[in-house]
Amino acid sequence: MAITAVRIDGRLLHGQVANMWTNVVGATRIMVIDDEVAASPVAKAGIKLAKPAGVNLSILNEERAAGNILAGRYDSQKVFILVKRPAVLLHLLKKGVPLKVVNVGNMSQSDATKPLTPSINLVPQDVADFQELHKSGVKLTVQMVPSDPLLDLTDLLKKF
Repeated sequence: MAITAVRIDGRLLHGQVANMWTNVVGATRIMVIDDEVAASPVAKAGIKLAKPAGVNLSILNEERAAGNILAGRYDSQKVFILVKRPAVLLHLLKKGVPLKVVNVGNMSQSDATKPLTPSINLVPQDVADFQELHKSGVKLTVQMVPSDPLLDLTDLLKKF
């Protein structure tokens, strides 16, 4: 299967993801899936600046990303998927994209969020989406950087 790793990170592709996670997961392609970013030349340009050398990059909307994955377009590559929120992954799952494990990193704070951890801030819809992913058989983990201990998100949500 082409999907090597899936990560939720509100910052999408940035130094920590480019320099640490990409190497740890052995990605040959980073796929940023975000409808707004895919439609914005300025946002795409910013993400391209963070791309590590020697790694391919796709910045796609949800529909195109699902279509490309399901068509086997990346089967010869090791794809590292990055999204901002769990809802994107639910949409991909419902379209038939197989997801086994999702790592949750930084989810930024806003006036509408409540902190689950110092770096993961959720709105009620995020909680519902995580529960739906879990019910669908997706393992949900929390790990900011590869050297941090791996935590189970569903355990953290029980205390939320």
